[in-house]
Amino acid sequence: MSENMDYNPDIIEVVDDDGKKYTFEVLDAIESDDGRYLALLPVHETAEALLEDSGELVIVKVGEEDGEEYYYPIEDDDEYDFVADAFIERLQDMFDINEE
Repeated sequence: MSENMDYNPDIIEVVDDDGKKYTFEVLDAIESDDGRYLALLPVHETAEALLEDSGELVIVKVGEEDGEEYYYPIEDDDEYDFVADAFIERLQDMFDINEE
């Protein structure tokens, strides 16, 4: 008996300070004592935009205000390096990740 496994990515939309919208697929989430983090991959509407993409993961920290979830960049280099290394370790088997 074969089980049908549908791929249903977790998609989020982010609006920057200028009102520009970006769409991302959530690849993974990590919770630590310092907070919750997401590894995001940009979603592109056209093949041309996909080809122009650098392929880099976007890593954000999750915050909450008034019951609303929001995402912001990690300012601290040590915190970013720690979280990025954790995501790379978790995702390297699923994706071709080149560490720079």
